[in-house]
Amino acid sequence: MHTRTLGHSDLQVPPLCFGGNVFGWTLDEAQSFRMLDALLEAGLTFIDTADVYSRWAPGNSGGESETLLGKWFARSGKRDQVILATKLGMDMGEGRKGLKASYVQQAVEASLKRLQTDRIDLYQAHCDDEDTPLEETLGAFARLVEQGKVRVIGASNYSGQRLREATRIAERLGVPAYQSLQPHYNLHARQDYETDLEPVVEELGLGVISYFSLASGFLTGKYRTKDDLQGSRAEMVKRYLDERGMAILAGLDEIAEKHDATPAQVALAWLIARPSITAPIASATSQAQLDDLVAATRLQLPADDITLLNQVSAYR
Repeated sequence: MHTRTLGHSDLQVPPLCFGGNVFGWTLDEAQSFRMLDALLEAGLTFIDTADVYSRWAPGNSGGESETLLGKWFARSGKRDQVILATKLGMDMGEGRKGLKASYVQQAVEASLKRLQTDRIDLYQAHCDDEDTPLEETLGAFARLVEQGKVRVIGASNYSGQRLREATRIAERLGVPAYQSLQPHYNLHARQDYETDLEPVVEELGLGVISYFSLASGFLTGKYRTKDDLQGSRAEMVKRYLDERGMAILAGLDEIAEKHDATPAQVALAWLIARPSITAPIASATSQAQLDDLVAATRLQLPADDITLLNQVSAYR
């Protein structure tokens, strides 16, 4: 599988990043281990998680995904074969949140312990913390790089203006700058990224690993009527069941049939083909879904297919 450079860093990543939110949520330990083994065998070596995954699930308190990854690293001995990305900053309870320097150091130590590793390849601010000066956060990240605990830093859920400001501050301080952005972006959710963020990441030469790449499963074609809204993602999906959503599914169906592919493969291939996207994030909970992810990395859409998808998903 070919690789792409993440921003100005030395990280070479595959064209698709696996979303580790499923570990300890919709996949138990044994299923997670099988999926991780299968991922590496398929060449999908870039895995993104976060300290807060999956605090939202009943009975969980956060850290479940990192913990399972750590157990798998210890069991398999394959840590060096994975490009490991995780995040901090979301509310972990008991005041553990944000990007203050003292908490950044506390959070990385907790993640390293759960992950049973001595370094994180890509450490990301999960969300902006406007109560903490960017200088303080970037200085804290710089210390982690100096300590060898983090190789590259990135941002998630930042505005274009804050991303540009963070880059200017890093240059002024002479510290490592964010090399990647993790934004919400897919065929249905285009406007915010394309109008506010894409011009900035292209100007700064940043890598982009987009999340919700399949719109919580909507772009797989699994949800077409209100009767289909069942399972863990149903509440998130119902917002897509509108006229524009149906037009997007029709376009995906047409192109999928043409290439003997699935709607999910086409939706991911559209993202992979966009010049500003380094590696969209997508998850799988079965071998069939994993096969879809791998097939998407091999599906090269011709220009007329991309034009059709751009038209049916156009925003006003």
